[in-house]
Amino acid sequence: MQLLSINIGTAQPFIAKPVGQTGIFKQPVSEPVWINRMGLDGDAICDTENHGGADQAVYVFGEPDYAWWSAHLGRELLPGTFGENLTISELESAQFSIGDRLHLPQVVLEVTAPRIPCVTLATRMGDPAFLKKFRAAERFGLYCRVIRPGFVQVGEVLTWERYTQPTITALEMFRDFYEPDRSEANLRRHLAAPICIRDRVEKEVALRNLGG
Repeated sequence: MQLLSINIGTAQPFIAKPVGQTGIFKQPVSEPVWINRMGLDGDAICDTENHGGADQAVYVFGEPDYAWWSAHLGRELLPGTFGENLTISELESAQFSIGDRLHLPQVVLEVTAPRIPCVTLATRMGDPAFLKKFRAAERFGLYCRVIRPGFVQVGEVLTWERYTQPTITALEMFRDFYEPDRSEANLRRHLAAPICIRDRVEKEVALRNLGG
């Protein structure tokens, strides 16, 4: 795998969200960028209630998923279109599990969640029906926490380290969002994995409600 593009977004007016701003309109940059525990330097996270934080610090999207979407939509999609920070060759998000790691020369990222789309993405794509299309396609990209901060540079090679402890796949987590399984066994499977804090809190509450 190779880092094809680093994408940064500044806060821009956006009436479709209550916060009135968005950072989804990301543009590729050519210079090295520092990634800290909370994300990329200079990248705006406007809706902090639903996005960002240490467990969703970096959003990555793969070139194969871009190619699929371009063919499906019948138009070219440039890096950053989906609001991702890093565009990566040979990365198909549905193949990853929670806890898998991406190693760059300086930076190490750990997968925490699939991307669940919201109205911001539908507006960005200019298609009110895009959320249904995104769900059906199951080509969602991956949120990551930063295990080791550092600089990233376009062209760097990445290696994929699979998580070897009990976990769930990103695809299972994506599907569970839309068709929740609130059985104790399934909740415990999710909680055994290094999922992002927002999902962990939701699953812990659901488990307590079961008396587990």
